[in-house]
Amino acid sequence: MGLSGASGPFVRLYDIRMIHNHRKSMKQSPSAGVHTFCDRQKPLPDGAAQYYVAGHLPVKLPDYNNRLRVLVATYVTFSPNGTELLVNMGGEQVYLFDLTYKQRPYTFLLPRKCHSSGEVQNGKMSTNGVSNGVSNGLHLHSNGFRLPESRAHVSPQVELPPYLERVKQQANEAFACQQWTQAIQLYSKAVQRAPHNAMLYGNRAAAYMKRKWDGDHYDALRDCLKAISLNPCHLKAHFRLARCLFELKYVAEALECLDDFKGKFPEQAHSSACDALGRDITAALFSKNDGEEKKGAGGGGGPVRLRSTSRKDSISEDEMVLRERSYDYQFRYCGHCNTTTDIKEANFFGSNAQYIVSGSDDGSFFIWEKETTNLVRVLQGDESIVNCLQPHPSYCFLATSGIDPVVRLWNPRPESEDLTGRVVEDMEGASQANQRRMNADPLEVMLLNMGYRITGLSSGGAGASDDEDSSEGQVQCRPS
Repeated sequence: MGLSGASGPFVRLYDIRMIHNHRKSMKQSPSAGVHTFCDRQKPLPDGAAQYYVAGHLPVKLPDYNNRLRVLVATYVTFSPNGTELLVNMGGEQVYLFDLTYKQRPYTFLLPRKCHSSGEVQNGKMSTNGVSNGVSNGLHLHSNGFRLPESRAHVSPQVELPPYLERVKQQANEAFACQQWTQAIQLYSKAVQRAPHNAMLYGNRAAAYMKRKWDGDHYDALRDCLKAISLNPCHLKAHFRLARCLFELKYVAEALECLDDFKGKFPEQAHSSACDALGRDITAALFSKNDGEEKKGAGGGGGPVRLRSTSRKDSISEDEMVLRERSYDYQFRYCGHCNTTTDIKEANFFGSNAQYIVSGSDDGSFFIWEKETTNLVRVLQGDESIVNCLQPHPSYCFLATSGIDPVVRLWNPRPESEDLTGRVVEDMEGASQANQRRMNADPLEVMLLNMGYRITGLSSGGAGASDDEDSSEGQVQCRPS
């Protein structure tokens, strides 16, 4: 197998054997040298290539380009057992793709109609206790991607074990204190132990929506869809799904999702939250229509525009098909910054590859738990930038290097108990600073790399405001 990253959000996996046999058969074909204008030689045989992409990136690409923010895979690697691939996406986050997790990127998924009375709402079972056999299939409005229809068994919500209930309460307290990252990490810890609990997914979606880091609204959308698949009448997940679609610029789909929400939960149809979201969607639709009229746009495709409009970036039909058949990521790892160098690595670490490590532009490297995506340690590895991280094949050692003319070796225990000066204690602050750094003006980043201090990148910054509180109304965004 051959793995390739390139300029843009797509990562490509090739079956070298199939390509070799295809080319060999083409050479041996009697008509290999005879072509007409009607012939169309396929560069790759069917099934020889598979693309992977984080589902929110294709629609975000124009916005990133306008802000001179380049998306490019700076490093790709397989897991030790060959079933996963890890991508450090320059200008974005670190993504893990499971080669057995064949999920198309989410675009527009709406749950089918269900009866809201006497059923499970917000992850809790009502007094009637029976869901009346309502299916929870997901309906797709086709706009470029095609997702399989999933049907999962709907069962009464099982109470969490006492220790997970405590974790959930801790997460709720962190949410109430506006500690969004801490709440996300606690919910993720609980989700790993109770993966069929709709309430946990709904709560984590709310925390993602409040934090608003790059990709958070898409992760929130995924959590909302998971919560709805487990509990088709999860009220808050339905409303948050509409909000996520709006924030992801799927405006028409957000309107249809909101109408669907009002039909399922008529008692919420005239709440201040619905009215506020409806006004936002209407204003966005009018703005979009005015823009299209000014540009002379005729009809419009879906919100995901995989086709290039410029002549120099024209894409072949075969490439379009491969892009539309892309698979989505399974896990996303946040906190580092990858905008300055084109060789920044991410790798698997640990005896069972249970950790993910990545370098960062702030001179540190980040360590996450693979399954929960929780950040567990940040270490200062370089005075400028950490680019390379390679684990030892058999011992628990990690080698790192960057701009400094030195290679450092790390193991879990320092040589002396007092040698902890390279541990970054404020992991949350480091992560937030990196998020602001990734969204900063390129000139400011260049000055920062030269040693200048930029006030806007050290405190506050984009995404710090939270304008959803005033528009929640009766549909509360706080966790259940």
